[in-house]
Amino acid sequence: MTETVTRTLGSTGATITYDVRGADGGAGRAGQRPALFLIGSPMDAAGFGTLASHFTDRTVITYDPRSAGRSVRTDGAAETLPEEHAEDLRRVIEAVGVGPVDVFASSGGAVNGLALVARHPELVRTLVAHEPPTAQVLPDRETALAVCEDVHTTYLRDGTGPAMAKFLAVAMRPGPFPENWRDEPAPNPADFGLPTEDDGSRGDPLLGQNMRGCTSYRPDFPALRAAGTRIVVVAGKESEGQFPARAAAGVAEGLGIGLTLFPSHHGGFLGGEYGQHGDPEAFARALRDVLDGD
Repeated sequence: MTETVTRTLGSTGATITYDVRGADGGAGRAGQRPALFLIGSPMDAAGFGTLASHFTDRTVITYDPRSAGRSVRTDGAAETLPEEHAEDLRRVIEAVGVGPVDVFASSGGAVNGLALVARHPELVRTLVAHEPPTAQVLPDRETALAVCEDVHTTYLRDGTGPAMAKFLAVAMRPGPFPENWRDEPAPNPADFGLPTEDDGSRGDPLLGQNMRGCTSYRPDFPALRAAGTRIVVVAGKESEGQFPARAAAGVAEGLGIGLTLFPSHHGGFLGGEYGQHGDPEAFARALRDVLDGD
Protein backbone atom coordinates (compact mmCIF):
# COMPACT_ATOMS: atom_id res chain seq x y z
CA MET A 1 0.00 0.00 0.00
CA THR A 2 1.26 3.46 -0.89
CA GLU A 3 2.14 5.46 2.18
CA THR A 4 0.38 8.82 2.60
CA VAL A 5 1.91 11.51 4.77
CA THR A 6 -0.20 14.52 5.78
CA ARG A 7 1.45 17.81 6.67
CA THR A 8 0.51 21.45 7.27
CA LEU A 9 2.27 24.70 6.48
CA GLY A 10 1.65 28.35 7.15
CA SER A 11 0.87 30.69 4.29
CA THR A 12 -0.12 34.33 4.22
CA GLY A 13 -3.54 34.43 5.86
CA ALA A 14 -4.07 30.67 5.90
CA THR A 15 -2.93 27.29 7.20
CA ILE A 16 -2.63 24.78 4.36
CA THR A 17 -2.97 21.00 4.72
CA TYR A 18 -1.46 18.75 2.05
CA ASP A 19 -0.82 15.05 1.48
CA VAL A 20 2.13 13.24 -0.11
CA ARG A 21 1.65 9.68 -1.39
CA GLY A 22 4.65 7.49 -2.03
CA ALA A 23 6.97 9.92 -0.27
CA ASP A 24 9.45 7.11 0.42
CA GLY A 25 9.45 5.72 -3.10
CA GLY A 26 11.96 8.05 -4.71
CA ALA A 27 9.66 9.35 -7.43
CA GLY A 28 10.47 12.90 -8.32
CA ARG A 29 14.19 12.37 -7.72
CA ALA A 30 16.85 12.27 -10.39
CA GLY A 31 16.14 9.61 -12.99
CA GLN A 32 12.53 9.12 -11.90
CA ARG A 33 9.26 10.53 -13.15
CA PRO A 34 8.44 13.97 -11.74
CA ALA A 35 6.11 14.19 -8.79
CA LEU A 36 2.48 14.75 -9.76
CA PHE A 37 0.48 17.49 -8.03
CA LEU A 38 -3.31 17.06 -8.35
CA ILE A 39 -5.19 20.28 -7.64
CA GLY A 40 -8.79 21.45 -7.69
CA SER A 41 -10.61 24.46 -6.30
CA PRO A 42 -12.66 24.60 -4.24
CA MET A 43 -12.62 20.80 -4.42
CA ASP A 44 -10.12 19.47 -1.90
CA ALA A 45 -7.85 16.44 -1.77
CA ALA A 46 -10.75 14.06 -1.12
CA GLY A 47 -11.80 14.37 -4.76
CA PHE A 48 -8.56 12.89 -6.10
CA GLY A 49 -8.50 9.52 -4.37
CA THR A 50 -9.41 7.53 -7.48
CA LEU A 51 -7.15 9.43 -9.86
CA ALA A 52 -4.18 9.23 -7.48
CA SER A 53 -4.57 5.45 -7.31
CA HIS A 54 -3.64 5.25 -11.01
CA PHE A 55 -0.24 6.90 -10.45
CA THR A 56 1.45 4.73 -7.84
CA ASP A 57 4.69 4.98 -9.82
CA ARG A 58 5.03 8.63 -8.85
CA THR A 59 5.04 10.75 -5.77
CA VAL A 60 1.52 12.23 -5.78
CA ILE A 61 0.73 15.46 -3.95
CA THR A 62 -2.78 16.61 -3.11
CA TYR A 63 -3.93 19.49 -0.95
CA ASP A 64 -6.93 21.36 0.39
CA PRO A 65 -7.19 24.91 -0.97
CA ARG A 66 -7.53 27.68 1.59
CA SER A 67 -11.06 27.83 3.05
CA ALA A 68 -11.81 24.27 1.85
CA GLY A 69 -11.54 20.96 3.67
CA ARG A 70 -8.76 20.99 6.26
CA SER A 71 -7.16 24.29 5.15
CA VAL A 72 -8.32 27.31 7.10
CA ARG A 73 -8.16 31.03 6.33
CA THR A 74 -6.73 32.85 9.31
CA ASP A 75 -7.19 36.42 8.09
CA GLY A 76 -10.99 36.44 7.99
CA ALA A 77 -11.11 37.49 4.33
CA ALA A 78 -14.44 36.86 2.58
CA GLU A 79 -13.02 36.05 -0.87
CA THR A 80 -9.94 34.41 -2.35
CA LEU A 81 -8.04 35.29 -5.53
CA PRO A 82 -6.20 32.85 -7.83
CA GLU A 83 -2.95 34.69 -7.06
CA GLU A 84 -3.35 33.73 -3.39
CA HIS A 85 -3.94 30.11 -4.34
CA ALA A 86 -0.85 30.24 -6.58
CA GLU A 87 1.31 31.30 -3.64
CA ASP A 88 -0.13 28.46 -1.53
CA LEU A 89 0.72 26.03 -4.32
CA ARG A 90 4.25 27.42 -4.50
CA ARG A 91 4.72 26.89 -0.79
CA VAL A 92 3.52 23.29 -0.99
CA ILE A 93 5.82 22.42 -3.90
CA GLU A 94 8.79 23.99 -2.17
CA ALA A 95 7.94 22.27 1.12
CA VAL A 96 7.77 18.82 -0.51
CA GLY A 97 11.07 19.56 -2.26
CA VAL A 98 10.57 17.50 -5.41
CA GLY A 99 10.11 20.23 -8.02
CA PRO A 100 9.75 20.89 -10.81
CA VAL A 101 6.52 18.91 -10.69
CA ASP A 102 3.87 17.86 -13.16
CA VAL A 103 0.48 19.37 -12.35
CA PHE A 104 -2.99 18.14 -13.21
CA ALA A 105 -5.35 20.97 -12.36
CA SER A 106 -9.12 20.81 -12.75
CA SER A 107 -11.82 23.50 -12.76
CA GLY A 108 -10.91 26.35 -10.41
CA GLY A 109 -7.68 24.49 -9.76
CA ALA A 110 -6.82 24.91 -13.45
CA VAL A 111 -7.27 28.68 -13.09
CA ASN A 112 -4.97 28.59 -10.07
CA GLY A 113 -2.50 26.43 -11.97
CA LEU A 114 -2.32 29.03 -14.73
CA ALA A 115 -1.67 31.70 -12.09
CA LEU A 116 1.07 29.51 -10.60
CA VAL A 117 2.87 29.02 -13.92
CA ALA A 118 2.61 32.71 -14.78
CA ARG A 119 4.30 33.58 -11.48
CA HIS A 120 6.62 30.60 -10.87
CA PRO A 121 7.17 28.67 -14.12
CA GLU A 122 10.36 27.09 -12.80
CA LEU A 123 8.30 24.97 -10.39
CA VAL A 124 6.17 23.22 -13.03
CA ARG A 125 7.40 20.95 -15.81
CA THR A 126 3.97 20.24 -17.36
CA LEU A 127 0.61 21.80 -16.50
CA VAL A 128 -2.50 19.97 -17.66
CA ALA A 129 -5.28 22.55 -17.24
CA HIS A 130 -8.66 20.80 -17.28
CA GLU A 131 -11.67 23.05 -18.00
CA PRO A 132 -10.55 26.30 -16.29
CA PRO A 133 -13.78 28.34 -15.87
CA THR A 134 -12.51 31.84 -16.56
CA ALA A 135 -15.16 34.00 -18.23
CA GLN A 136 -12.52 36.46 -19.42
CA VAL A 137 -11.69 34.36 -22.49
CA LEU A 138 -15.28 33.89 -23.69
CA PRO A 139 -16.76 35.88 -26.60
CA ASP A 140 -19.75 36.53 -24.31
CA ARG A 141 -17.48 37.53 -21.42
CA GLU A 142 -19.47 40.52 -20.16
CA THR A 143 -22.66 38.49 -19.91
CA ALA A 144 -20.86 35.50 -18.42
CA LEU A 145 -19.22 37.69 -15.78
CA ALA A 146 -22.60 39.19 -14.88
CA VAL A 147 -24.12 35.72 -14.56
CA CYS A 148 -21.32 34.63 -12.21
CA GLU A 149 -21.67 37.81 -10.18
CA ASP A 150 -25.38 37.02 -9.83
CA VAL A 151 -24.61 33.58 -8.39
CA HIS A 152 -22.44 35.19 -5.73
CA THR A 153 -25.01 37.90 -5.00
CA THR A 154 -27.76 35.30 -4.72
CA TYR A 155 -25.66 33.37 -2.21
CA LEU A 156 -25.13 36.42 -0.02
CA ARG A 157 -28.81 37.35 -0.23
CA ASP A 158 -30.65 34.00 -0.23
CA GLY A 159 -28.21 31.33 0.89
CA THR A 160 -26.80 28.09 -0.47
CA GLY A 161 -29.79 26.40 -2.13
CA PRO A 162 -30.87 29.16 -4.55
CA ALA A 163 -27.27 30.08 -5.37
CA MET A 164 -26.14 26.50 -5.97
CA ALA A 165 -29.15 25.90 -8.21
CA LYS A 166 -28.08 28.88 -10.30
CA PHE A 167 -24.48 27.69 -10.31
CA LEU A 168 -25.43 24.24 -11.58
CA ALA A 169 -27.62 25.74 -14.28
CA VAL A 170 -24.75 28.00 -15.33
CA ALA A 171 -22.19 25.17 -15.39
CA MET A 172 -24.39 22.84 -17.46
CA ARG A 173 -25.84 25.40 -19.87
CA PRO A 174 -24.82 24.76 -23.48
CA GLY A 175 -23.64 27.64 -25.59
CA PRO A 176 -23.20 31.36 -24.91
CA PHE A 177 -25.23 33.19 -22.29
CA PRO A 178 -28.00 35.32 -23.80
CA GLU A 179 -28.02 39.04 -23.08
CA ASN A 180 -31.56 38.75 -21.68
CA TRP A 181 -30.59 36.06 -19.15
CA ARG A 182 -32.12 38.07 -16.30
CA ASP A 183 -35.55 37.55 -17.87
CA GLU A 184 -35.30 33.80 -17.41
CA PRO A 185 -36.94 32.24 -14.32
CA ALA A 186 -34.55 31.32 -11.54
CA PRO A 187 -34.01 27.55 -11.19
CA ASN A 188 -35.80 25.84 -8.31
CA PRO A 189 -33.34 24.46 -5.73
CA ALA A 190 -35.73 21.56 -5.03
CA ASP A 191 -35.30 20.38 -8.63
CA PHE A 192 -31.63 19.75 -7.83
CA GLY A 193 -32.30 18.21 -4.43
CA LEU A 194 -31.01 21.37 -2.73
CA PRO A 195 -32.40 23.05 0.39
CA THR A 196 -34.94 25.78 -0.20
CA GLU A 197 -34.55 27.37 3.25
CA ASP A 198 -31.66 29.67 4.12
CA ASP A 199 -29.70 28.30 7.07
CA GLY A 200 -27.86 31.59 7.52
CA SER A 201 -24.38 30.23 6.81
CA ARG A 202 -22.13 32.11 4.40
CA GLY A 203 -18.90 30.13 4.51
CA ASP A 204 -19.25 28.12 1.30
CA PRO A 205 -15.84 28.01 -0.44
CA LEU A 206 -17.37 27.84 -3.92
CA LEU A 207 -20.25 30.32 -3.78
CA GLY A 208 -18.67 32.70 -1.30
CA GLN A 209 -14.89 32.52 -1.35
CA ASN A 210 -13.99 31.63 -4.95
CA MET A 211 -16.91 32.34 -7.28
CA ARG A 212 -15.93 35.82 -8.40
CA GLY A 213 -12.16 35.58 -8.16
CA CYS A 214 -11.96 32.39 -10.21
CA THR A 215 -14.35 33.28 -13.02
CA SER A 216 -13.02 36.83 -13.42
CA TYR A 217 -9.34 35.82 -13.55
CA ARG A 218 -7.60 37.00 -16.71
CA PRO A 219 -4.74 34.63 -17.66
CA ASP A 220 -1.39 36.35 -18.21
CA PHE A 221 -0.92 34.97 -21.71
CA PRO A 222 2.42 36.73 -22.43
CA ALA A 223 3.92 35.26 -19.25
CA LEU A 224 2.43 31.83 -19.94
CA ARG A 225 3.70 31.76 -23.52
CA ALA A 226 7.15 32.83 -22.36
CA ALA A 227 7.30 30.21 -19.60
CA GLY A 228 9.42 27.11 -20.01
CA THR A 229 6.49 25.08 -18.69
CA ARG A 230 4.68 22.83 -21.13
CA ILE A 231 0.96 23.68 -20.93
CA VAL A 232 -1.77 21.35 -22.19
CA VAL A 233 -5.35 22.65 -22.03
CA VAL A 234 -8.01 19.96 -21.77
CA ALA A 235 -11.80 19.68 -22.01
CA GLY A 236 -14.04 16.66 -21.60
CA LYS A 237 -15.54 15.08 -24.71
CA GLU A 238 -18.97 15.22 -23.07
CA SER A 239 -18.60 18.86 -22.00
CA GLU A 240 -18.84 20.44 -25.44
CA GLY A 241 -20.57 23.82 -25.36
CA GLN A 242 -20.63 24.12 -21.57
CA PHE A 243 -19.07 27.11 -19.81
CA PRO A 244 -15.88 25.43 -18.49
CA ALA A 245 -15.21 23.67 -21.79
CA ARG A 246 -15.78 26.86 -23.78
CA ALA A 247 -13.39 28.62 -21.42
CA ALA A 248 -10.81 25.88 -21.96
CA ALA A 249 -11.01 26.48 -25.71
CA GLY A 250 -10.52 30.20 -25.11
CA VAL A 251 -7.46 29.62 -22.94
CA ALA A 252 -5.95 27.29 -25.54
CA GLU A 253 -6.55 29.91 -28.22
CA GLY A 254 -4.90 32.59 -26.05
CA LEU A 255 -1.86 30.34 -25.69
CA GLY A 256 -1.77 29.60 -29.40
CA ILE A 257 -2.18 25.85 -28.91
CA GLY A 258 -4.84 23.29 -29.73
CA LEU A 259 -7.43 22.06 -27.27
CA THR A 260 -6.95 18.45 -26.10
CA LEU A 261 -10.03 16.31 -25.45
CA PHE A 262 -10.15 13.88 -22.55
CA PRO A 263 -12.76 11.18 -21.84
CA SER A 264 -15.98 11.98 -20.02
CA HIS A 265 -17.04 15.34 -18.56
CA HIS A 266 -16.05 18.05 -16.05
CA GLY A 267 -15.72 15.41 -13.31
CA GLY A 268 -14.35 12.73 -15.60
CA PHE A 269 -11.66 11.62 -13.14
CA LEU A 270 -14.12 10.98 -10.30
CA GLY A 271 -14.71 7.40 -9.23
CA GLY A 272 -17.58 7.88 -6.81
CA GLU A 273 -16.21 10.83 -4.87
CA TYR A 274 -19.12 13.12 -3.89
CA GLY A 275 -21.45 10.52 -5.42
CA GLN A 276 -20.23 11.34 -8.93
CA HIS A 277 -18.81 9.02 -11.54
CA GLY A 278 -16.84 9.82 -14.64
CA ASP A 279 -14.59 7.44 -16.55
CA PRO A 280 -11.53 7.47 -14.27
CA GLU A 281 -9.61 4.61 -15.88
CA ALA A 282 -9.79 6.11 -19.36
CA PHE A 283 -9.19 9.57 -17.94
CA ALA A 284 -6.06 8.40 -16.11
CA ARG A 285 -4.75 6.73 -19.27
CA ALA A 286 -5.23 9.95 -21.22
CA LEU A 287 -3.49 11.95 -18.51
CA ARG A 288 -0.59 9.51 -18.40
CA ASP A 289 -0.21 9.69 -22.18
CA VAL A 290 -0.01 13.49 -21.99
CA LEU A 291 2.44 13.53 -19.08
CA ASP A 292 4.69 10.92 -20.67
CA GLY A 293 4.62 12.67 -24.06
CA ASP A 294 7.05 15.29 -25.33
